[in-house]
Amino acid sequence: MTEEAMEEPEPAAETIREPSWRGRKVGLSPLDADDAELLHRWRSDPVAAHEIGIWPQPLPALRERIERHVEDQGRDDFIVLLPDGTPIGHIALFDQDMVDGTAELYLLMDPQNRGQGHGTDALNALVDLAFGELPMHRLQAVTHTDNTAALTTLGNAGFVQEGVRRSACLHRGRRYDLAVLSLLRAEWEALTRPRSWDL
Repeated sequence: MTEEAMEEPEPAAETIREPSWRGRKVGLSPLDADDAELLHRWRSDPVAAHEIGIWPQPLPALRERIERHVEDQGRDDFIVLLPDGTPIGHIALFDQDMVDGTAELYLLMDPQNRGQGHGTDALNALVDLAFGELPMHRLQAVTHTDNTAALTTLGNAGFVQEGVRRSACLHRGRRYDLAVLSLLRAEWEALTRPRSWDL
């Protein structure tokens, strides 16, 4: 064997994930099937499982679900990134109705990065995308009425609670009320914060 053939191949350089959309301190990068393990870990957190009302799902099933989401033209899923490329959350705009101009939002943060304003920043960025690049008129979010962290994050992003769906969710043997929050285009236009494209 030649000396060149005996040399070990160099390890591939780690690819730095680039955001396709930015907030003040976070970026949004499109979700990929390779993110399944990351989401599986976040979804297995007991606080997230309780507050969002999710249950453990096998990794292969979650991977298949993500692959379906990636192909779904009615939703946009993103991984939330810190400036150094560290993934810290999953955010999505789904059930998009381009005729009525409506969609629903979903946000799941890494347990270690909660309570630092990253969730509000990610929501602001996705809201700017929905109203600034898409013909949305109304965005909606739904969460347990006792999910204080989510209600605070949504309120900080300008969402208004418009009602309660009583006893609408069964989770761990208990019925939960669901708060319905929304943000209208006119309310977004009235916000004085900088938009994503101004940052």
